[in-house]
Amino acid sequence: MNVSAHPAHDWLTLDWPARAWVRACVTTRSGGISAAPFDRFNLGEHVEDDPAAVTRNRQRLISLLGCKPAWLHQVHGVAVVPADPGEVHEADASWTATPGVACTVMTADCLPVLFCDRAGSRVAAAHAGWRGLAGGVLEATLDALAVAPEEVLVWLGPAIGPDAFEVGAEVREAFMAVHPQAAEAFVASINPGRYMADIYRLARIRLAARGVTAVYGGGFCTYSDPRFYSYRRAARTGRFASLIWLAN
Repeated sequence: MNVSAHPAHDWLTLDWPARAWVRACVTTRSGGISAAPFDRFNLGEHVEDDPAAVTRNRQRLISLLGCKPAWLHQVHGVAVVPADPGEVHEADASWTATPGVACTVMTADCLPVLFCDRAGSRVAAAHAGWRGLAGGVLEATLDALAVAPEEVLVWLGPAIGPDAFEVGAEVREAFMAVHPQAAEAFVASINPGRYMADIYRLARIRLAARGVTAVYGGGFCTYSDPRFYSYRRAARTGRFASLIWLAN
């Protein structure tokens, strides 16, 4: 994982074999003006932060990256839409082939997943909480990209790690009902009837089942890494963004 050269010095860029004009970035808490508990670079309008601070943070994001983010109203579903900077669609993933338009998802423990094709002609971003992941949001995003599986590159962004993501038996059953091998992504918790889930492994299983094996990233934990917002660590918190776009 590389560290970006942006003034917000700990934002992340991607270390993957995408074409040079495929740009991507993951923001952190650094670089903005939001006050605690949203400090500092909160980009979520729905978390009770000062709207003026969120607007300023979003303006700074645009000025630093030079792209037009296409924000979504995320609902933990599987809808995928064409990225549109001019309208906030209710969906959990978007795609585009238009240069300068950034497919954008916001998270604070859920898994952000970025996609591109090897030719560098189209990109996509998906918000994958466990419900969306189990429901098929990654598969729906692949369908929208309409690219052969072997031509797809995927990067798994910062999400809650397997040592912090405790879930109920119903979550394990939802994944195993589709892919029995998903059992390997769950370890019994010290709490009876509960499991520790590896959301990165679950995503890789779902992608592999569709023939996508060029998968990068992973290995983060938003819960334990103070650079990132984490809903499980503090329910009243901000959201960071993962963006991918084609350079003009």
